[in-house]
Amino acid sequence: MPKVIVIGGGPGGSTAAALLAQSGVPVKVLERAEFPRYHIGESITTSCRAILDYVGALDKINSCGFTSKTGVLMRWGQEKDWVIDWTAQFGTDVRSWQVDREDFDTVLLDHAGESGAEVVQNAQVKRVIFDGDRAVGVEWQPAGGELRVETADYVIDASGRAGLIAAQHFNHRRPHEIFRNVAIWGYWENAELLPGSPSGGINVISSPDGWYWLIPLRGNRFSVGFVTHKTNFVERRREFDSPEAMLKAMMAESPTMKQVLANATYQPGVHVEQDFSYAADDFCGNGYFLVGDAACFLDPLLSTGVHLAMYSGMLSAASILALNRGEVNEQEAQAFFESLYRNAYHRLFTLVISFYQQHAGKDRYFALADTLSRAREDGTKSPDLAFGEIIAGLTDLREAADRAGQGAQPIKEVIDAAATGGVKPVQELLSAAEQARLRAEDAAPNQRVTMAPMYIDANDLYDAASGLYLVTEPRLGISRASSDETVTAG
Repeated sequence: MPKVIVIGGGPGGSTAAALLAQSGVPVKVLERAEFPRYHIGESITTSCRAILDYVGALDKINSCGFTSKTGVLMRWGQEKDWVIDWTAQFGTDVRSWQVDREDFDTVLLDHAGESGAEVVQNAQVKRVIFDGDRAVGVEWQPAGGELRVETADYVIDASGRAGLIAAQHFNHRRPHEIFRNVAIWGYWENAELLPGSPSGGINVISSPDGWYWLIPLRGNRFSVGFVTHKTNFVERRREFDSPEAMLKAMMAESPTMKQVLANATYQPGVHVEQDFSYAADDFCGNGYFLVGDAACFLDPLLSTGVHLAMYSGMLSAASILALNRGEVNEQEAQAFFESLYRNAYHRLFTLVISFYQQHAGKDRYFALADTLSRAREDGTKSPDLAFGEIIAGLTDLREAADRAGQGAQPIKEVIDAAATGGVKPVQELLSAAEQARLRAEDAAPNQRVTMAPMYIDANDLYDAASGLYLVTEPRLGISRASSDETVTAG
């Protein structure tokens, strides 16, 4: 069996470690913090529920008593409130939670240990060791201990925004200028969701300068935050003596937030975080896979961070297991992981960028979602269902297991249309100023900030002709469709 080192014990690293350990692979998880530890990202997509069920941790999460989440209410732009209710669209089992991440993440890391992974907390990984272009181990230090070198056949970098491989070793992580946002948030007790909200659903409210979130947690406690561009945040910050004063003022400026917090009690403590969205040039390579935020980070508007982490963690485990069993060669495994993970990120990125043009309206967002996904096996394909499925994370799971291996084809169609002067869903949603900046960046390629959906290379797309797809039964891995199963996407 190959030896695997996982850097980071968040949802992505824990998912990968648990799945590998359950298949008998020797796994060591090196986590720099001591759990439980606070973390933002409390609103979970329903796709995570499916992955947790497969990993065997669903009952443990259910027993935590987290708020059950069934969708989202958006008060966005000039339109009236509109609701995506997953249980109404897809059935009563399609739901998730609003979680306290310190507890959620601890359950997942403990589950990885109980599954057979060796978990070391307070372990600081200094660097990933390479032999040529291949990752062969890590240099790390336990709390109060001496520096150690440990070899491995594969390294899964789930180090979050630290990005030990992409940001520190290769230095090929590219920021997205459009999403240079800052979030400021805190907690209130006894707030109220907007009327018509789906049970336990998140409220997302737009404003001229950004957007607000309202998340109902356990014990009638609410996570409440505001996201705005860094430039606006810096300018407004000068008006206030403290972050706490700024947070309260931001809430008071929104009639909607004043309404939902009218009878609520503020809990002291303010958090500020820069949401610098980015993507690495490569999500994997010889001997390594980048999972979760170590590969890419997306603006938090659609609450997709934990989905991308757990989804990529499952893909990394499937790739390593398939390699070990000889189901694929290394080049195929890398292409499988790269294309499916990048496709999931691109699809969500394209949808999120459309929301920042608030005048577009929900019909436009639904139409774009419809373009970004394919019909289900029963032939149904409607814009509102497509949107609901994408923000639930279910489109990625469905298309990863497509026996025809066409998971990324819808994204390719969108990009091809833009390149040939046809429908331009991304470009049309950019402001004139943003388009001008992108043209300027094209003129100075060494200074260009990559816009992933617009500059994607054809080699980043999943090769439908290969027929590679994700399998979970009778065991996790990669399989390939027979020649008569592989069809041409259209």
